[in-house]
Amino acid sequence: MPADTTVRVGMVAGEASGDLLAAHLIAALKARRPQLRFAGIGGPKMIAQGFESHVPIEKLAVRGYAEVLRHYREIMGIRRRIAARLLAERPAAFIGVDSSDFNLDLERSLKDAGIPAVHYVSPSVWAWRGWRVRRVARSVTHLLAMFPFEPALYENAGVPVTYVGHPLADLIAMEPDRGKARAELRVPPGSRVVALLPGSRRSELQYMGDVFVQTARRLLQDLPNAHFVCPTASRATREMFEAALRRHQATSLPLTLLFGHSHEALAAAEIALVASGTATLETALFKTPMVIAYRQSPVTWALMRRMLYLPYIGLPNILAGEQLVPEFVQEKATPGALANALLDLLHNAVAQRKQIEKFREIHLVLRQNTAEKAADAVLAVLDASQR
Repeated sequence: MPADTTVRVGMVAGEASGDLLAAHLIAALKARRPQLRFAGIGGPKMIAQGFESHVPIEKLAVRGYAEVLRHYREIMGIRRRIAARLLAERPAAFIGVDSSDFNLDLERSLKDAGIPAVHYVSPSVWAWRGWRVRRVARSVTHLLAMFPFEPALYENAGVPVTYVGHPLADLIAMEPDRGKARAELRVPPGSRVVALLPGSRRSELQYMGDVFVQTARRLLQDLPNAHFVCPTASRATREMFEAALRRHQATSLPLTLLFGHSHEALAAAEIALVASGTATLETALFKTPMVIAYRQSPVTWALMRRMLYLPYIGLPNILAGEQLVPEFVQEKATPGALANALLDLLHNAVAQRKQIEKFREIHLVLRQNTAEKAADAVLAVLDASQR
């Protein structure tokens, strides 16, 4: 019988954005090395690429200190079990995709045991205190950075790092077709289309669902031809948004509520209200002017505010190095303030044009053929470990 040439790679992604990143990386790696097999924790996009998930990805999709504390014992139990399994199976390498709070300690255990650990997506060391760079240095064999300012931070700490860009910049067209997207979504002709992206996690909808619904109601008073499009990431978040509509007697809003299809929603919209996170980068790549809102539990925000040192929370502002996009955080993220900011932006062609021009620059910098670059770096680590 021929020898088994299978090479096993461990991988953990903890949320929807990581599932997408990991799926593209798996596809690029398998195209080069068909003998690679991937297992660990992942979502539906990874599974569609042949990934074997031992734990549902939803178990890790928890955001914020207060929320994590409620699920702490369960999450730590999952990490102990997956670490034990990986240490027993000894894959040729491990790839932790984002979810640094879960993955970095796991990666350190594996690295200490002689298993190369690659971390894909830098933790936000540029937004937090510098001790996180030292933690990354202890935990990883190689880091794949998505933003151009990140490699220098790690090189100074002696961490091998490769800038790979962002896969969304490869996937999203430089000039999205707004007319086509509106036709696909069957948006009423002549509408002012406003995208609402209140978050992909239940914890985000808990704090922002009501605010987004109330903002839409306020905006409609001054913009009667508005039509809202709201993509939801899961059945649970869709139900939470629908409950917010009922609570605020807003079920008659001119609204297209979608399951997924965030890209179509952003392509169709002329303006967007977006919860801080990866969705703000997606919105920028679609060249859609936006306002950013962020709310968390008071406990989580009190802890975060003490550790943050950047003046911005939105990725477009961080990448631009300026307050390009209006941000409304915590108690400032009120329906009145958000509705006024959206109206101001809608009526300010200069501000819209400034956002769009900077978004185009960001898109060009991030468009790096990311999956192929990331695959090159991972294969280099694999080959070095097997020599």
